[in-house]
Amino acid sequence: MRPELSDYSHISGGKVREIYEVDDQTLLMVATDRISAFDFSLEPAIPDKGRILTATSMFFFDLLSDVPNHLAGPIDDERIPADVLGRAMVVKKLDMVPFECVARGYLTGSGKKEYDATGRVCGVKLPEGLTEASKLEEPIFTPATKAEQGDHDVNVTFEHMAGKLGGELAERLRDATLDVYRRAADYAESKGIILADTKLEFGLDEHGELVLADEVLTPDSSRYWPADSYEEGRSQPSFDKQYVRNWLTGPKAGWDQEEGTPPPELPGSVVEATRERYIEAYERLSGRRFSEWPGEHA
Repeated sequence: MRPELSDYSHISGGKVREIYEVDDQTLLMVATDRISAFDFSLEPAIPDKGRILTATSMFFFDLLSDVPNHLAGPIDDERIPADVLGRAMVVKKLDMVPFECVARGYLTGSGKKEYDATGRVCGVKLPEGLTEASKLEEPIFTPATKAEQGDHDVNVTFEHMAGKLGGELAERLRDATLDVYRRAADYAESKGIILADTKLEFGLDEHGELVLADEVLTPDSSRYWPADSYEEGRSQPSFDKQYVRNWLTGPKAGWDQEEGTPPPELPGSVVEATRERYIEAYERLSGRRFSEWPGEHA
C-alpha cells in the first residue's frame, strides 16, 4: 500500500517543486502544476505541467544514463503516494551547488540583453554583429545565482563562481554542463528541434562526485525552437514557457516587470496553449504519447 503525502515531512517549497523527506538518504521531489516567469509564480496553474516536466526529466535521465543523476527509484516507486504518481521522483539527498549552470548555444533572453550592453555574456566575449537568436560559434557556459521567490537570478562570470566554489569544482561544473548541452542539442536536432539553451543543477554526493539533479532539459528549464521555422534576427516560436513570457511582456497583459508589481493572471487561452506546447515538446523529443504517462490527466 502506498504512503500518504502527509506521511513525509515537508522540507521546502520552491516556485514549482515541493520537497519531502522520505528517509535519511532520500527525498520525494514533487513537481506541481505551478508555472513561474521573471521569478514570479503565476496564476492559474498549467494542468498536467508537473507530469510533463517529470516525464521529460525521466526521459533525459535515461537518455543520458552514463551521467550520474539523483534518481533513487523508478517513476512507479512504491514510496511515491498515489496522488502524486507521475509527478514525483524519489531522489538522493545531495549537497546542492548554489549556482544555476547554464549552457547557451544561441543568443536570446537575458544573454542577448547583456550582449547588447557589453558585447559579453557572463564575461564571455562574443563576436560583434550578433542579433536575436544568432547561433554561437561554440556553446558557452554562463552561470547564475539561484534566486528566492520574487527575486531575480543574477548572471555571473565563471571567475565569480570559481571564487565561491574553487576552481576545480567550477571547471567540473562547466565541463559537465557543456557536455550535457551538446549531447542533448544533437539529440533534439535529430527530432527537428533546436535546443537554444538550458539550465542545469548539480549536487555533490557523499564521495564528492558531481550528480545531475532537479529537473533536466524540460520546457521550464530550456528553450526549444522548431528547427523548420528558425530564422535569425527575430523571436522564435517555441515549445517552452517563452510563450508565457512573451504574453506577459506584450500589449495584452499590460505588465511592466520593471515596476516590481506582481504579474497579471493568465487567461485560459494562454494556459491551454502553454499546456499544448509542453506536451508537444515531450512527445516530439521522446517519441512517446503523454496520454500513456502515469497519473491523472486534465
